[in-house]
Amino acid sequence: MKILVIGSGGREHALCWKLIASPEVEQVYCAPGNPGTAACGANVPIAATDLDRLAEFARREAIDLTVCGPEQPLCDGIQDRFAAEQLLLCGPSALAARLEGSKIFAKAFMARHGIPTAPFGVFEAYDDACRYIDENPAARVVKADGLAAGKGVWVAANDAAAKDAVRQLFEGKLGDAGRRVVVEQRLVGEEVSVIAVTDGVRVITLASSQDHKAAYDGDKGPNTGGMGAYSPAPVLDEGLARRVHDEVLMRTVEGMAADGCTYRGVLYAGLMIVDGALQVLEFNCRFGDPETQPLMARLADDLMPYLRGAAAGALPSAPPSWDPGAALCVVMAAAGYPGAYAKGKRIRGIAEAEAIEGVTVFHAGTALQDEHLVTAGGRVLGVTALGADIREARERAYRASDLVQWDGAHFRRDIGHRALSRE
Repeated sequence: MKILVIGSGGREHALCWKLIASPEVEQVYCAPGNPGTAACGANVPIAATDLDRLAEFARREAIDLTVCGPEQPLCDGIQDRFAAEQLLLCGPSALAARLEGSKIFAKAFMARHGIPTAPFGVFEAYDDACRYIDENPAARVVKADGLAAGKGVWVAANDAAAKDAVRQLFEGKLGDAGRRVVVEQRLVGEEVSVIAVTDGVRVITLASSQDHKAAYDGDKGPNTGGMGAYSPAPVLDEGLARRVHDEVLMRTVEGMAADGCTYRGVLYAGLMIVDGALQVLEFNCRFGDPETQPLMARLADDLMPYLRGAAAGALPSAPPSWDPGAALCVVMAAAGYPGAYAKGKRIRGIAEAEAIEGVTVFHAGTALQDEHLVTAGGRVLGVTALGADIREARERAYRASDLVQWDGAHFRRDIGHRALSRE
């Protein structure tokens, strides 16, 4: 089989790395890719948002399956574009992808189908949102309605900070993504990510994981696209996992079908566990980043049949098996991220890091410049390690991260702290 992976980040490198290991896969392409994906196959210089050129490439090269990494092409309708030419793509239609593309759509959908989520209000004017915040003392989470690359959520410490976030959105901080705003109750608990594949009828959940969104240790600082992740997440025991499958994932797939927009592909539920109760924070319509990196490190089976089955409407009968240990990913970022950051800093030490047992370094924001590897994004690398447990995976990941260097590199030193605190 020939596989096309769309995207250029650490998630896409991890997917290419896993797919090329499949005995059924002879060639992996990545568009536009990065130096890490190039080591797994061939990069294609087509932007992830250029749907026409991507479809033309898939048709010309007789691609058997396309896997879309980022959310924007899915929300723009890439699945519909490929389906019109009878090209198989793992991902939901544009209508179904509204679960991620619009926070307002997702909240209304959950309310309509009995999926647990925090109380909320929807606003198009600053004064109305401020009035809601005044009348609801727990309403401290402010979300832009549209896509914002993981930076459209504010968890405010008080009403003044919540109102300031609302003001920034209505003043255009995130452009059209913030023209409408959701304000919801702040939930206090522990977050967990559950990623599944679905063929529109059945759902197969993958191993649990936990992301670390805040930029700095102790979950301080602004939200980012993710500064690290680990799998499994011990907060999700077997009983809770069954409830996630039944009360969240199955209700979502059945609800989408009842609403006339069958959901096929990858379904990601970001959850908060509050005193043993489930609450959905958000849905994503693709693999998470950086959760994909530790998930692919732990996946003991072939990934390809699950992605192909989801796309074709016929999942395998059994779930995949997983390494019984744990995997942990440390995201190494450029100085200044998630704000302004410099590019072009020379990277050293990856070979030495990968010489450590169980370590794989996934490229995210990297490029080649005069045959040297340099930084080219905010999140630069995902140093991922497999171990017998979270503690060993963490030790290996940090030992490897300390070997990778460039001017201004920074990363959190406490990835996995919640899992370790349970020991």
